[in-house]
Amino acid sequence: MKRRTVLWMGLGTLGALAVGWSVLPPRQRLTGGADQMQIPGSFTPNAWVRIGRDDSITLFMPRAEIGQGTHTGLAMLLAEELGCTLAAIQIAPAPIASVYNNVNIAGGSPPLSESDQSVSTRLATHFTAKLVREIGFMVTGGSSSISDLWVVLREAGAMARETLREAAARHWGVRLTDCTVSAGKVRRPDGQFLTFGAILSLGEYTLKPASKFPLKSSREWTLIGTPAKRLEAIDKVTGRAVFASDIHEPGMLYAEIELCPFADGTLNKFDEAAVRGMPGVVHVLAIPAARGAPAAVAVVADQRWRAHRAVQSLNASWNPGASGTFDQSLIDKSLLRGLETDSQVQVYRDIGTADPIITVAKTVLRSDYEVPYLAHAAMEPLCCTVKYEITKATVWAGVQVPNVARNVAAKVFDLDAEQVSLAPVLIGGAFGRRLDADFVAVAAAIGRAVPDKLVQLQWRREHDMRHDFYRPAVRARLSAAIDPGTGMITAYHSHSVGQSIGAQAIPRQFDMPAPGADTSNVEGATGQAYAFAHHKVTHTTVELPVGIGFWRSVGHSQQAFFQESFMDELARLAKVDPVEFRLRHLKDRPRHAAVLKLVAERAGWGSPMGTAADGQPIARGIALHESFGSIVGLVAEVSEGEGGVPRIHRVFASIDCGVAVNPNLVAQQLESSVVFALSAALYGRISFKGGAVEQGNFDSYPILRFAESPIIQTFIVPSEAPPGGVGEPGVPPVAPAVTNALATLTGRRVRRLPLIGA
Repeated sequence: MKRRTVLWMGLGTLGALAVGWSVLPPRQRLTGGADQMQIPGSFTPNAWVRIGRDDSITLFMPRAEIGQGTHTGLAMLLAEELGCTLAAIQIAPAPIASVYNNVNIAGGSPPLSESDQSVSTRLATHFTAKLVREIGFMVTGGSSSISDLWVVLREAGAMARETLREAAARHWGVRLTDCTVSAGKVRRPDGQFLTFGAILSLGEYTLKPASKFPLKSSREWTLIGTPAKRLEAIDKVTGRAVFASDIHEPGMLYAEIELCPFADGTLNKFDEAAVRGMPGVVHVLAIPAARGAPAAVAVVADQRWRAHRAVQSLNASWNPGASGTFDQSLIDKSLLRGLETDSQVQVYRDIGTADPIITVAKTVLRSDYEVPYLAHAAMEPLCCTVKYEITKATVWAGVQVPNVARNVAAKVFDLDAEQVSLAPVLIGGAFGRRLDADFVAVAAAIGRAVPDKLVQLQWRREHDMRHDFYRPAVRARLSAAIDPGTGMITAYHSHSVGQSIGAQAIPRQFDMPAPGADTSNVEGATGQAYAFAHHKVTHTTVELPVGIGFWRSVGHSQQAFFQESFMDELARLAKVDPVEFRLRHLKDRPRHAAVLKLVAERAGWGSPMGTAADGQPIARGIALHESFGSIVGLVAEVSEGEGGVPRIHRVFASIDCGVAVNPNLVAQQLESSVVFALSAALYGRISFKGGAVEQGNFDSYPILRFAESPIIQTFIVPSEAPPGGVGEPGVPPVAPAVTNALATLTGRRVRRLPLIGA
């Protein structure tokens, strides 16, 4: 969701807004809409923090912990300004309120490579921030959690710190400048101190939140920028961490489902009588398609195994619908047709006269690339636990948009949203999959059928794999002209073909109209860093009966493969070293150039390569890409094993993510991105036969194993710029770095993924 998309949706939802409102600054994000957090004997200066007389400090968390370390990073921001240790922070879920909406994911920061600071761009960013603050969503996604709350949580901590500091100064009768704050205490020069809780217990006056609360300078930071340990790590290791499948109570029930294998299929029949008398079976029901989930049948029983055995005995049969004859050949034909025809082409960038120059140029390169559908394949399959009690309900689920998930459940329960409580839990990976609430809708339908009982629905791996909302399959044709004298690109045209994520996901996830132009199709192509005087980016949207959604790094994961592979091809055509070739096209992009130079230096670019343990030669490949406010450079060292199977030995990754709030988390996410992206590049592919997905588990959709994982070294470029994203930017450059290395190694250019078993 980009600023123009959200702006368009907001206008369609609200109609014309008052001019006076639109020119005012966005409403503050510290207070309002979260009064229910107040408890007797505590101090809650704003919507984000509560301090107790027992010295407890609670951070009200509106973002999901999906394994990316967000809770730790955000707690560090609060603790830094508040003046307490990180260990003192307790995390509690924030209530659903507009003050917690994610503004950055919609408005964001201008791309680092963009020089467009026009009035229209600034107005769009300003207006979107205002709009999302009022009617947006509490989204965890787009690598935006830290960047969105970078200022907000520091201000929340500073407000609380200054309030307590002023109170202590008044109590002691000393100047405010004589009081300092650290480790949860306000101190005097003579060594006397009061803990935060002790200040609350003075009882001399009611604490009034400070009106002035300056933020610390970077020179004063003691926590931000340090490699702090993750808050939830111990609980995950010891088993105390709570996921949706950990919610239990005596007498609870378990549900098992069978989902229609066809996207638009319907239930034909099932043998309810065959399971009614089976031990432990409580209820059997059919569930219509909803929120992107297909039609289903379910069995509810007192034990999970009993429910599973019973649902297998239903012998459900399905009507395939229009997609019953759909297979891989239709996908291939549709994408190729979109590539070859000039109809329905949307232009996203058109600077200069790229096509005419390419047509007449003497030195021209044209290359076609292709990537398949990909599943999210998170380690934790979807799970939701519900309890419906006629006039109220509770839902336990790990979701990325809690207000949307709550509203979906409320609609199924036929309750008002305020009658439904959503209890967020930890998530064992998501990568965009839990932006959707289809699994919540299915669980709510089952829970409504057995009121006053806690019911848990755990999807099986095959459900998760075959009923995902996939990353779209995309084909691309890139064309460029090179000046043989200078070795510089004179004109560049990128054209891609695929489904529109926004056309499906926005209505399905947010109950809003689809955007007219979906920028996620071409992100990473329109905002790329290289400077071309003549530059055109186009896309053709095709309609296919495949459910698609946001996948880790979204369009960047595809466009970076196309672009960075093509840049290497162009470098070879120009007979210029790939690093030098890129640097020539990074004029006025010092941050990008610094990232590229750093990773090349650390990887020993240009030095002789050795051989693998079996004597096979090793080659290096490089790629550079910007996404989600961060720049990543990546070098892969690759050899070929038996049968030409690629083996990745080492990966070097450099990143400029602005302020690295926690270098440990940055390194962890870069390592995670490399493993995730290598799984996709080597093996990832979802295919269709007879209207259904062929892959069902990790035997047919492999992921990288420990024995295949390379040594990964990460390097952070020091920066004082505001934080960018970290969870997704490491994914896009991985595939092209590997294929560029293979091209150097073998002389063969790989333009189609995956590398193994395609």
